[in-house]
Amino acid sequence: MMKSFVFAFKQAIPVFFPYLFIGIAFGVLMDEAGYSAGWSLLSGVFIYAGSMQIVMVSLLTAGASLGTIALMTFFVNARHIFYGIAFIDQFRKMGREYPYMIVTLTDEVYSILCSIDYSEDVDVRKTDFYITLILHLVWILSCLAGALFGQLIPYNLAGIEFSATAFFITVCMNQWQSLDSHLPAITGLISALVFYFILGPSQFILPALAVSVLVLIIMKSRSKSQKKQLGLEVEASLTEPVEEISYEC
Repeated sequence: MMKSFVFAFKQAIPVFFPYLFIGIAFGVLMDEAGYSAGWSLLSGVFIYAGSMQIVMVSLLTAGASLGTIALMTFFVNARHIFYGIAFIDQFRKMGREYPYMIVTLTDEVYSILCSIDYSEDVDVRKTDFYITLILHLVWILSCLAGALFGQLIPYNLAGIEFSATAFFITVCMNQWQSLDSHLPAITGLISALVFYFILGPSQFILPALAVSVLVLIIMKSRSKSQKKQLGLEVEASLTEPVEEISYEC
């Protein structure tokens, strides 16, 4: 268990700083908007929506209803539905942690779980859970710290949420270099560009994700059928009767 925790902690370190900075920025904004530190803490625990929490502050100060905020949060973060498709079988095997893994599968956690190279001496299920739990706790404490001590920071935090974007670029480049197949990245890029020019910057994400997932599922099923057919052909060739050959001395 300790080896799995230490390994998970090392995998989560690259996400510490994006979560720390964005969480503090959210806490500062909540404090400036007149909300107590308790609300920042509860937001980090139950909403856990990254940059959407920062947008939520402006919506609250503008007088938007909770229904409007909830609906907008759903559409902005609906991309997580597509993330979960890749891990649904893996999470189901985790038992009691299954519901927690579903609601805490953020962009950053998804990126780590996609690219992680597990050591032989760690428990895969416990490692996944520890990674998710560690990053969730970092986010919660960052939101609380921003609300309590944010006013003491003498820096302008405007635009600090871009650290998450920088992190994604780094992860994407790392996966491009480490993986043999670049098909998922190319598929996502083409889908994003097509729908960006068709639907605009505010509505292209969900259609692009849907098409990317559909294309990859189709290609994966074809790949499996081709491998299965190849396996049957190899098996048939191995089970064919071998004709007895006689040699004359």
